Amino acid sequence: MRVLLMYPDKDFNLKRELPFNADDLTRDLGLDVIFDHMAKGDGYLYSVVRNVILNPETDLETIKYRQEILKDCMKNQNVVRRLFQIPLEVQENKKKNWWGVFGWKTPINVLNGSRKALEAMLVALRELKKLADEHRHNFHSRGFTRFFEMIRTELDEAYLQTVEKHLINLRFSNGMLFKVKLGKGNEGKDYTLCQPDSSRSILKRLLSVRRMYSYKLHPRDESGARALEKLTNLGLRRVAATVYYAAEHVEKFLNKIREELAFYVGCLNLLEDVEKSKISFPDPKPIDEDDVTAFRGLYDLSLLLIKRNRVISNDLNTRGKRVFFIMGANRGGKTTFLRSIGQAQLMMQAGMFVPASYFESNVCKGIFTHFKREEDPSLKRGKFEEELVRMNEIVLHLHRRSMVLFNESFSSTNEMEGSEVAYQIVRALLDSRVKVFYVTHMYELARRFTGDERVMFLQAERKPTGERTFKIKEGLPSQTSHAKDIYLKVFRSSTSTSPSS
Repeated sequence: MRVLLMYPDKDFNLKRELPFNADDLTRDLGLDVIFDHMAKGDGYLYSVVRNVILNPETDLETIKYRQEILKDCMKNQNVVRRLFQIPLEVQENKKKNWWGVFGWKTPINVLNGSRKALEAMLVALRELKKLADEHRHNFHSRGFTRFFEMIRTELDEAYLQTVEKHLINLRFSNGMLFKVKLGKGNEGKDYTLCQPDSSRSILKRLLSVRRMYSYKLHPRDESGARALEKLTNLGLRRVAATVYYAAEHVEKFLNKIREELAFYVGCLNLLEDVEKSKISFPDPKPIDEDDVTAFRGLYDLSLLLIKRNRVISNDLNTRGKRVFFIMGANRGGKTTFLRSIGQAQLMMQAGMFVPASYFESNVCKGIFTHFKREEDPSLKRGKFEEELVRMNEIVLHLHRRSMVLFNESFSSTNEMEGSEVAYQIVRALLDSRVKVFYVTHMYELARRFTGDERVMFLQAERKPTGERTFKIKEGLPSQTSHAKDIYLKVFRSSTSTSPSS
């Protein structure tokens, strides 16, 4: 039985490696805040949502497949949370009652532990079946429709009753019946556990005229008890292995349900922490073509989760634009805008909602960040060299249709050198069909791309009074970042509060 709630044709692999830049993405885009709100303190949820979001899906059908399932989850939150909880309760039962083997892993111990596990998991399977029967009509996605149909087909009542009957028999309330062949030296071989003839009543068996041989072991006969235990283990060896693998199979199935639902439960947790009006559905629209970037009301989700009040959103609607230079006033919201784009792209390609009222973008084969860093504390490299080393690592992993987010990159040297290095890099990325968003104050860099129809220039809006609106608007490159506004704000404030001489 396969769950198939993350992919239409394969299982989700939680153990897959994270991309080389996972830590950079998390730090630069503020993703740790989002992960924390999705996990709500659950380490398992955290590991799943981190794995999914940091490994952006590039298959358009898989993204849409998850979006359909998430929509079902949002409409049936209680059912989905219960489905997620059932395997967890089985694991807690396992820890509490320890179905494992105490002492030696003898067949009788393995059989008893596996039987207890299956008895507990049978209760879970019955609840799964009940949920499927009662709620399947409320789910319309391809993933859940197939999942519930599989549950109802594979776990029908006849099957569950048969399993229950076998588990009762494995308690051996009336003893065990073995068939044994004699080998060399009359040593027993080919021990086989037999099912008693339940068609004969106890009375018929007592009145049977067939000769029966029996031996009663003395309570203090320790060597006889050990010999009998050895014979019992020989007879149970094959059955114990079969029951063990059956229990292992069912447990893996239940754990896979939890694993593949964890991402969606994380999405539901995030929705609880964000006002419903802030998150849009219909879904974001992933596009299988180049150079599409269109959104309304896009905002930095991590900032919203931290501030817990209204944040500024931005709009953009372009086609055919591949490189975006974001310039303008210091402290004007440029980095926040950059983070919001990276967050939304990763969330869309994970198959979830995005922090916008509308979002449409082409699917990117890899998302990378190159933000400025503090000085290397080991002093092994200067800042500029460190920037080049990180850029080289990104280039080694780039593909056509990747996305790179630059934030004040190569500004650690003088503007003439920094602009030249950045120009050569951005020009190569532009020609290689890589989407670029670049926050910079290097006017010379942006100026050299004016006139290229594939390039768009954005400005952090500033009112004539110097006030920042934190809105990003289209506008040609400017030679000033209006640092004087901040200077005047700080020193006027300082002057107004200083004591008079």
